[in-house]
Amino acid sequence: MEPDLFTAAAEDRQEREPGNSPLAVRMRPRVLDEVVGQQHLLKQGAPLRRLVGEGSGGPAGPSSVILWGPPGTGKTTLAYVVSKATNKRFVELSAITAGVKEVRAVIESAKRQSGGYDRETVLFLDEIHRFSKAQQDSLLPAVENRWVTLIAATTENPYFSIISPLLSRSLLLTLEPLTDEDLSGVLRRALTHERGLGGAVTLPADSEAHLLRIAGGDARRALTALEAGAGAAIAKGEAEITLSTLEESVDRAAVKYDRDGDQHYDVASALIKSIRGSDVDATLHYLARMIEAGEDPRFIARRLMISASEDVGMADPTALQTAVAAAQAVALIGFPEARIILSQAAIALALAPKSNAAYMAIDAALADVRKGLAGPVPPHLRDGHYKGAAKLGHAQGYQYPHDLPGAIAAQQYAPDEVHGRRYYEPTRYGAEARYADILDRVRERLSGE
Repeated sequence: MEPDLFTAAAEDRQEREPGNSPLAVRMRPRVLDEVVGQQHLLKQGAPLRRLVGEGSGGPAGPSSVILWGPPGTGKTTLAYVVSKATNKRFVELSAITAGVKEVRAVIESAKRQSGGYDRETVLFLDEIHRFSKAQQDSLLPAVENRWVTLIAATTENPYFSIISPLLSRSLLLTLEPLTDEDLSGVLRRALTHERGLGGAVTLPADSEAHLLRIAGGDARRALTALEAGAGAAIAKGEAEITLSTLEESVDRAAVKYDRDGDQHYDVASALIKSIRGSDVDATLHYLARMIEAGEDPRFIARRLMISASEDVGMADPTALQTAVAAAQAVALIGFPEARIILSQAAIALALAPKSNAAYMAIDAALADVRKGLAGPVPPHLRDGHYKGAAKLGHAQGYQYPHDLPGAIAAQQYAPDEVHGRRYYEPTRYGAEARYADILDRVRERLSGE
């Protein structure tokens, strides 16, 4: 008996008896037109349409596809739909639990099915980034010989996590996070469709908003929470899933937070002011509120980068490096793991010594420029590389600092209008104390004293 017949039997049973399956499984799209979101991949002539043979005279294309995107964006669904659309067997493995032995068993089964039953196989390999290089190497013969159509899913950057030979033989498709509008469509369809709740309950606006927040762009999470809320409402004899019933059933309080309104700006402001005030616990509280409310992690990361320069600055110059690294990691990983990275960066900023000297310095310099204090560049600093510059006195008398002791030349750099004005006034906090001492010595040398 082929090892995947149990999978096929389970799929057939789910289609015959959908009520026995979880709501997220029952509502899984069966054709591309039912897929929500990812329109850049689903419009006419787009990669997924071509993959299933639409508009090309029949199924063709690559024998390996890599789907890269956050959790809940439809990677498993798309693989399933492709197998259905091309009438291929669908076999699913997870790199978390499967190894080379299981992969080889599927490949051997696929070869027998192709030869004996003339039916090709789609192998969906979830979390492929968890496979080692050697394990990924084991997939290459099957891909090159088209023994299976490999559809691999990853939440991590494939250029870092997937071997080059496999990547070069694959069509890489990037999935975008689902929008609230996308998820609303998923929920409405699940509420009314016969495969879903069939109109048994309704979903008020406040309950829907709470579902969207806790889903965090993950359709599977949204449907799981909806199913829990619907079950609780039906058990109570209620015709709608009230907010209180939903909170009880998913054990998540509704956070008062409007991503487009006052709460968005108020909580973000409180987060930054708590960092500035070095209150790490308040910082974590506001960060948690933003995360729980489904705030875009990239927005949070941008605010942390600004704070790293505005509030920490030269008191700890590595703070900006920490914030930038966090922003890059968040962009690669996404929620839920991004919460850990944001927490580390926020804690580092809250506990860092503080200085707004860099922020005050550039604003003071800008204020003078806006007042018109922007005189001619001193002649000895002007460009002297073109013919005739010397006759104009340009670059004449310039002292090359590297030729002098301490690499500092006592010459005028600023225009006359602002010569002697001081914009950067370092604090004595953290690393900036050392820079303050250096600056005192440098200014003394520049003045010729």
